[in-house]
Amino acid sequence: MVDLLLIRGNIFTPIDDGKPKTLKRMDELAHIEDGAIAVKDGIIVDMGKTDDLLKKHRDAKSIVDASFKAVLPGFVDPHTHALFVGTREKEFDMRLSGKSYMEILKAGGGILNTVKRLRSATVEQLKDELKKRIRTFFEYGTTTLEVKSGYGLDFENEIKMLKAIELAKRETPMDIVATFIGAHAIPQEFKDKKDEYVELVINKMIPFVAEHKLAEFVDVFCEEGVYSPEETLRIIEAGLKHSLKAKIHADEIASIGCSELSLKTKLSSCDHLLKITESGIEALRRSGTMATLLPITAFSLKEGFADARRLIDSGVGVALATDFNPGSSYSESMPFAIGLAVLGMGLTPREAIVASTLNSAYVLGREKQVGSLEVGKQADFVLLKENSYLFIPYHVGVNPVHSVYKRGERVFSADC
Repeated sequence: MVDLLLIRGNIFTPIDDGKPKTLKRMDELAHIEDGAIAVKDGIIVDMGKTDDLLKKHRDAKSIVDASFKAVLPGFVDPHTHALFVGTREKEFDMRLSGKSYMEILKAGGGILNTVKRLRSATVEQLKDELKKRIRTFFEYGTTTLEVKSGYGLDFENEIKMLKAIELAKRETPMDIVATFIGAHAIPQEFKDKKDEYVELVINKMIPFVAEHKLAEFVDVFCEEGVYSPEETLRIIEAGLKHSLKAKIHADEIASIGCSELSLKTKLSSCDHLLKITESGIEALRRSGTMATLLPITAFSLKEGFADARRLIDSGVGVALATDFNPGSSYSESMPFAIGLAVLGMGLTPREAIVASTLNSAYVLGREKQVGSLEVGKQADFVLLKENSYLFIPYHVGVNPVHSVYKRGERVFSADC
């Protein structure tokens, strides 16, 4: 007896063939019209046509009629800074008045503004902040979420953030992947002694994080005026030595050789890539490193979008993320990221769905559990209000999600 039988769905999903989708394979979605999904113990155990599955599973404990709505895999958001305290709407106004991101950061704003607020919060307060935001992520169809540290910028507060993420992971249905990014900015107290802070990250923070299993990934903001490629490589290598996987912020504001690090060390993804060069693209292609693109950030900063078309046509696997944070991307909406990817970055709607589901799952090392609707994977799926995924970029700017199921349990419904 199955626990749940979803019937009369218009199912669209990538098919996992053991590696991230690239080139023309990114433009492919399997389609089951009048489809059904059978779920037991949170796992998909059968899929096919409604009539066939109704005969096989007529004794299902619960039957949900999708009424021919589009059914997609739950979105996988592989890059967020979703744990923070306070907002930065005044800096948003500053940017509209012509101040650059780096000018705001050098004036003590940006990341450093959030650092001040976060350091005064308790673990419980941080956990509660994240849990509230997780509810919103569910509303927009995200069922697997990466969350970074990076607003503590000292040992005590970076660890505090990771502990809050761990508590939220235990207390919500969301699958959360924690990333340690102690090298997110240069703390004020180390403004003139960055080398000492790099040593602190490498010799104290990373070993503690790894020993206590507080994160799966290490990340670095590799950027002009922040961390150089050489410093980034040292930090990443330290993380890899302690069995953390690695990703980096790269080529967002300037191209200084960050993407090219993918040929020198093992990276799961390079993220942002607004200023990536041909040599950076070639490095990603040759190394098999994924490119995680963050269109809401570019849109919010009024920057040109990353050249997704060039990356895909070069054979690089592309994923999409919200980059949700209080400064440059204050949005939890993967549908909005998909809309911008299609309308602003040149992805086809199918490529954008693949980039926000299966390819994003590969970035996080979760491809065996999530990212596509297939027998053996978690029953994480989204029902849209309409009958096609095309309505996500077509009816852009609104929430297209009708209901969301995590491991076969409903976690959001627009009707409630």
